[in-house]
Amino acid sequence: MRRLRDKDGGCPWDVEQDFATIAPYTIEEAYEVADAIERQDMDGLRDELGDLLFQVVFHAQMAQEAGHFEFDDVVGGISDKMIRRHPHVFGSPAERAAGPQEGSWERVKELERSESVDDSALAGVAKSIPALKRAQKLGSRASRVGFDWPDRHGVREKIREEIDELEEAVGTREVADIEEEFGDVLFAVVNLARHLDIDPEKALTGANRKFERRFRDMEREINANGKRMSDFNLETLDKYWRAAKKRVG
Repeated sequence: MRRLRDKDGGCPWDVEQDFATIAPYTIEEAYEVADAIERQDMDGLRDELGDLLFQVVFHAQMAQEAGHFEFDDVVGGISDKMIRRHPHVFGSPAERAAGPQEGSWERVKELERSESVDDSALAGVAKSIPALKRAQKLGSRASRVGFDWPDRHGVREKIREEIDELEEAVGTREVADIEEEFGDVLFAVVNLARHLDIDPEKALTGANRKFERRFRDMEREINANGKRMSDFNLETLDKYWRAAKKRVG
């Protein structure tokens, strides 16, 4: 990486990069790791983990050049954090004998956050993570300090309330208001997922996969008959859709 970033004899593309330009590649590589796992492709996972590790090395090298930190600091930092958060594994004989304590991981994280300049309950929730995951984390953090519905029924009522407000906004035809209210609906739905102990990102990924599987099957069935989807009205397409559901689930 030092050779690639060398202004004299390195790779021009690598030399001109900075944290902001590399960040999208880092996110992309993390998704490709998850995709390889989903496909149970162990050879692909090995390669994608290498690509992700390269991103860590790339950022660490740029930080070293700027005098911020080095790769060893990154490794040392995460090692120290894992030791600190696992006293039942790395702690004193008494801590190890006591075994895992419910909530201890979060208590250590709360202590770490309390040492930060930002002492909000929402501190440390990255702004760049996918919106569904961030909504889940924000709701979870708020819940820990008592700002939450007591059960899922309250969340369901909130969803209905937000949908009504969305309908009102649609009536005004103000794009900004519609977008805001639609966001509120999504946020409330994510909170319902949290109350149901469901990962909304995983649930939506499954729904996407199911829709694609059914849609592609419907396309194949129509094309096999020498037709195109545009040849049919919605009522007929719905019949094909229901048949696809029975064939592919």
